Order: sequence, then structure tokens, then C-alpha cells
Amino acid sequence: MNKKTLSERDICTKFITPALELAGWKDKFLEEVSFTDGRIRVVGKMTTRGVSKRADYILYYKPNIPVAIVEAKDNKHTVSAGLQQALEYARILDIPSVFSSNGDGFIFHDRTATDDTIEQELTLNEFPTPAQLWERYKAYKGLESTEEDAIAQQEYYTDGSGRQPRYYQQIAINRTVEAIAKGQNRVLLVMATGTGKTYTAFQMIYRLWKSGRKKRILFLADRNALIDQTRRGDFKYFRDKMTIIRKRVVNVGGKEELVSTRRRGISATDKAYEIFLGLYQGLTGNEGIDAYKDFSPDFFDLIVVDECHRGSASDDSSWRVILDYFKGATQVGLTATPRETNTVSNSEYFGDPLYTYSLKQGIDDGFLAPYRVVRIGLNVDLEGWRPPKGKRDKKGNPVEDRIYNRSDFDRNIVVEDRRRLVAEKITEYLKGQNRFMKTIVFCVDIEHADGMRNALVKQNADLVKQNYKYVMKITGDDEEGKRELDNFINPEERYPVIATTSKLMTTGVDAQTCQLIVLDSNIQSMTEFKQIIGRGTRINEEFGKLYFTILDFRNVTDLFADPDFDGDPVRVKIVSEDETLETVEAEEEADESLVSNDEAEVEIEEPLRPKVRYSLDDEPEIVNDERKVYVNGVDVSVLNSLELTFDNDGKPILVGLKDFTRDKMREKFRSMDDFLTYWNAAQRKEVIVQELMEQGVLLDAFTNAVDRDADLFDLICHVAFDQKPLTRKERANEVKKRNYFGKYGEKSRAVLEALLDKYADEGVVNIETLDVLRVQPLNKYGSTVEIVKLFGGKPQYLEAVRELESEIYKAVA
Repeated sequence: MNKKTLSERDICTKFITPALELAGWKDKFLEEVSFTDGRIRVVGKMTTRGVSKRADYILYYKPNIPVAIVEAKDNKHTVSAGLQQALEYARILDIPSVFSSNGDGFIFHDRTATDDTIEQELTLNEFPTPAQLWERYKAYKGLESTEEDAIAQQEYYTDGSGRQPRYYQQIAINRTVEAIAKGQNRVLLVMATGTGKTYTAFQMIYRLWKSGRKKRILFLADRNALIDQTRRGDFKYFRDKMTIIRKRVVNVGGKEELVSTRRRGISATDKAYEIFLGLYQGLTGNEGIDAYKDFSPDFFDLIVVDECHRGSASDDSSWRVILDYFKGATQVGLTATPRETNTVSNSEYFGDPLYTYSLKQGIDDGFLAPYRVVRIGLNVDLEGWRPPKGKRDKKGNPVEDRIYNRSDFDRNIVVEDRRRLVAEKITEYLKGQNRFMKTIVFCVDIEHADGMRNALVKQNADLVKQNYKYVMKITGDDEEGKRELDNFINPEERYPVIATTSKLMTTGVDAQTCQLIVLDSNIQSMTEFKQIIGRGTRINEEFGKLYFTILDFRNVTDLFADPDFDGDPVRVKIVSEDETLETVEAEEEADESLVSNDEAEVEIEEPLRPKVRYSLDDEPEIVNDERKVYVNGVDVSVLNSLELTFDNDGKPILVGLKDFTRDKMREKFRSMDDFLTYWNAAQRKEVIVQELMEQGVLLDAFTNAVDRDADLFDLICHVAFDQKPLTRKERANEVKKRNYFGKYGEKSRAVLEALLDKYADEGVVNIETLDVLRVQPLNKYGSTVEIVKLFGGKPQYLEAVRELESEIYKAVA
């Protein structure tokens, strides 16, 4: 057998897999593991996915506990050829033992080593056993005692559905369990909204509980929606071992006193429950009415604080009081947005994050939806508004003579014409896309949310007539609106479509199909901004939700430029005065451009004497409408502005797009010759396009900005190396002049001429796959199999396409 003729897959099947099984790894490894989904790229209304990251082999000591990775290459490569790629994957996946093989043997890189044993060459028969690699894993993780070993080996929960944690969840779970096994009592996990923090918490709690390390566990949240989603969703396994704890107070002689939780069947001596779900508002209160004191300070072994940025790190917060009371318990904080200010610090309380999975990582991996931004500047916002002399408000009172700006509108003064125009623009956008696109409108306060509901109802009267729930205010003071929250986030429920809110929907709302987020509030907090963006980042492919759009009326998206922001917008478009939002995405498609504390819980039961009531989870936001001035008759319009482009790190490009592209290209290629070598060596130009985009070259936006008809190759050479560009049609005509097709038969020549025309219309990438043979005009020459046979087979056809590409680019001289 000549190994050199074998494919990479053959090398795996005949050499690498048998070597692994011989070493005792049978049924302990997975092959061709795609551990990311591939970044979603948006062009107009169309979406495509980038290439996912895939490991050839991942070896597991126990399910979901990876200890080694193997990268395979065919035998034309050296035994170490896959090592650097494997090391990068091992870094991402937190794996200590790294191997590369070409079928002759293995190169073993030990990430735990600090001497010259860090890399060793092994024969196929010398691959380490599971026990040997587990010892290296324990050294890598610092697991020393038998008890630590046993806890780290505790298996994950599986319900038989085949659901597996994603790689970053696996890392967060394993690191947390291992840290607690070693005695660490404060842990902070930072995971972007939509990445499955609750499922991560469940698996972490299950493993610690099942191992016996932690027996009584409290899961703390600040919203009913979070508790209810947790109980019905990821935590449903615990069933009769789980309960929700709430505060009850009794009014005796006008004074509120605590009714013991014993009345609910729960007390510090009750062993029936082991998993407790609680709202911090339900455990604390004013005047010393603190239900958590029904439990002894040493009752809980583990406390997990969800959305811990919302209060636990602040010294005067309710959560901090609870955590201090149960200070002997191990405490784990979960957040998408850790808070670090002069008065609040998550890391000061919990320590540095044990693991961070950011919004940018989630978008890059294809687990979170990318987004486009449409920024709309209104004249009164950008220029300010000064009332004319003698201007009176709707009550007939004189309006204070001063300049009002964006920070005043809807907080101090309500310009009804502004609200009307905002509602008009939102409706305009929906009419151009899908009028049943789930939409959240973030407002200044509850009164503003109510006003925007009214303005949107008027703009969408035809659909409101069909169902009044088309537009609803969902805020903490509105019981009817809050009851519709579950319907809004349910992908299968059509109504409500548009939700106006202030604070209620900033966190804890799993809005999988939300495709439009409207910012009409003066948001300055990076924490709040990230939480709001997180309402749209969940993906639901079944319902066609792969990206979302942000309509920004308050320049909130300036926060994209903040170093603390790690997201990556597809595109920011600023709308001009005469532009309608109905055509925004249609134009982009044609251009091929890239694209709180106001929730309350009420539990109803028969009246008791003395009267018993349940406290509110959150005090609703109190809004004094009397302090606002209402005016109308103001000229409000959209101002002109310019369009912004963002780089791959989500930061605005402050230089021209040409200069930015030139700099990026020259970072990679020192000269024109370097680029030509790179271009000509690629068997498929699509690979080059993908690599350049991943390295931050904004090819789609750049092509649109410079010349849509020019060949991408020419655009790059023109901008980076000052070469004269040719259009695709000019290149195609050059090929035809040379009578290049003369050496082919009549039918083969016709196919290649059609491919050349296809190139002239659409570019080189679209002629490189066999898929092009299934569409007009190529399919008129027969099926894919029939066309390929005209050239003598698939290899010969692909070689003919490569020769055609060489002829296309021979025109440059």
C-alpha cells in the first residue's frame, strides 16, 4: 500500500483510528467534531454561514470531559503538519494534550510540560492510554486529592434526547465544578446573553449535587420570568426535589410582620427539598422583614446568582445582604455584563471571571445572531429645539425658553410630533420587511412607552383592527401587558408583534424571534446596552431568525466605539432625509452590501384574618406625568448624515474605506508579487475570499464602495498596489479574443463560454463549484453528471475550470 496516494480520511480509517482503539480509546472519541456553527453573514435579506471549526478527533475521558485532540493530515504532509492547528483548537477547547498525525506516527504536544518533554514523537503503538492522559488532565487542572478527582469525573445529566452542551458551556461547567472541588468558594462566569447560562448552571448544579459535594442549593434571580423559565425548562429534572421560596407578610395592627416560610411547608429543618429557586425581592424587604432569616446561615451549601450584574456586587444591594448572610456557602455569579464602576464591582466580590464567552465570540462562532444598524438622526435631536416666543404647551402654560435636546425629550418635555415621526419610521421599516416581525421598542420610561404604543397603534390601525394585541405596552405597571410577555417570546404565537417597554424587557426575556430592536431611550450604561442588544441575539432557524436589525433614534450605538463593547455589527447605515426605511434592506441586497425593576409578582388566595399578602418582586417605576411638558406643532424631520462602516472587531472605521482596506491588505502582503503568488496558488478563489474576510478585510462593503462591476482581484490590486483595475466583462472579453476555447469540442466549449459569461455577471467564486451546473444557463447542456462527462470526468472538469481562471487573470500584465 502506497500511503502517499491515500486521502486524509483513508489515513484516519486505516492508521489513526486503529492506533487510538489499540490504546484503549474505543468508544471514547468523536471524529470530525464541528464545535462551532460558522458565522452568519448577511447580504441584503439573504444569509449564509461561514466555515465551522472542525477537529478531526476529540478524546473524552468521560462524556463532555475532553482530554486530548488529534489533527490528521494525509501522508503527503509531515507528521507534525497539523500541530499548530491542533494547538489553536486545544486553546479554544481548553484541552491539555495535543496530537498531530499523518499515519506514520504522532507528534505529542503536552500543554502541562515546562521542560524539553513538551513535544515528543511517538509511534502508532505508543499512543497514551486514557489513564495516562487523565493524569495529565489532572495536572493541567490542578486536581490533586481523590475527592477532587471523583467530583471532576462526575458525569453530566442526560435525558436521552441527544442534547449536548456546546464547547464553551462545557468549559464553563468543567472549570466551575473543578474549581469548587478544589475548594474555591467564589466563582464568576461571564457568558453573553443567549449562550445558555441557565443550562450551564443546571449541569454545574447537577454534577455538584449528584457527587454529594453540594446538597442544598439556592438559585437566585431577580425576575419572575427567569424563575419560571428555569423551573419549567432546564431545571425540570429536579421536580419534587425543587421548590420556589417566597416571602409572606402579615399586617397586624397596621404593622407588617413576617409569616414564617414554615406556612409554605419549608423551614430550615425541612429536608424534603434540596434545590431552591428564589427571587431576591421575595427574600428581603423593608423594616427587617427578611424571609431568608427563616434559614440558618449554614443551610445552603451552594448559591448561584443569575444576572449578578443587577445588584449582588453592590454593597447596599438586597442580594449582597443575602450573600453575606450565607457567606459560608459557595457562591457562583452568572452574568452577560459584569459591572465595574466606582461603587459596584463583580470581580471585587466574586474574583476575576473563571471563564468568559463574549458576544463577539458568540457571533463569530455562529451561535449568536449578527445585526445591522440603521441610525436615524432627527433635526430636533441633533440641532436642539428652542420654543418660539410665546409658545404654550397643551395645557396653555408658557413653555420655558431654553434649548431642549435629546436628553430632554420624553423625560422633561414631550414633543408629540417627534413621537409620531418615530412611530412612522418604525412602521415604514416593518412595511418594507415583514409587518409581523417581532419588535421591541425601548423607551425612556413607562409614560413614554405608553405614548409610543398609542403612536404605533395610529400608524398601524389596519392591523390593530384585526387584533388589538398587535401593539402592546409591556411594562411593570401593566398587568395585562405583562400577561402577554410569554406570548411575545413564544415563536409560535403571532401576537403581540410590537412591544413598547422601558426596563422590564432589558433582561431575562428569551425573545428568540425578535428581529427588530428600536432604541428611543438615552442609554449610557454599557451594561444596559449589552443587555438590550442581547434581546435580539438568539437564533431560531426554524422560524427564519438568523439576524436582527437595530433602529437607533438616539445615537445609542455610539457605544459600539467604546473599548468595553465586544460586539460586531454587520453594518451601520445612517438614513438620509429623503430615504424611506421600506427599501433599506432591498437596497443593500441590490448593492451586495454587508451587511428592571418594574416587574411585580401577585399571588391571589382567599382573604385571611389578619390579611396576608405577597410582596411585589420589584417596585414598579413611578412616573410623575405632571412634571412633563407636552407640546405639538413642532417641525420634526430626518436630517442628512453619512454612512458608517464597522471593522471585524465592531469598531467604527475612522479612516476612508479604501485606506482601511489598503492597510489591511498590506498587513498580509508586502508586495504585489506576494499577493499574486497567494492568489495563483489557491485552487479555489472562494477560500481566499473567506480568509480575507475572516482577517478583517470588508470585501463586500469595499466592492460596493469602489466599483461593483470590477473583479475583486482587480479591486485589491488597485487599492493595495495602485494597479489599473479591469471590470469582469473586460477580463471575459480578453479571454474570448485569445480564442482559448479552440482546443475543446463544441459542447465543452459551449459550457466554458457559459461559465465565462457567468463570471462576467457574478464573479469568480460562483463558477468554482458544481452547483453552478444546475442553474441557468448551464443546465440546458444536461445534468451535472452529463456535463462533467463532456470533459472526461470530474477531475478533468475541475482542471478545465482552473485553466479558465488562469486565462481570466492572465489579462493582468
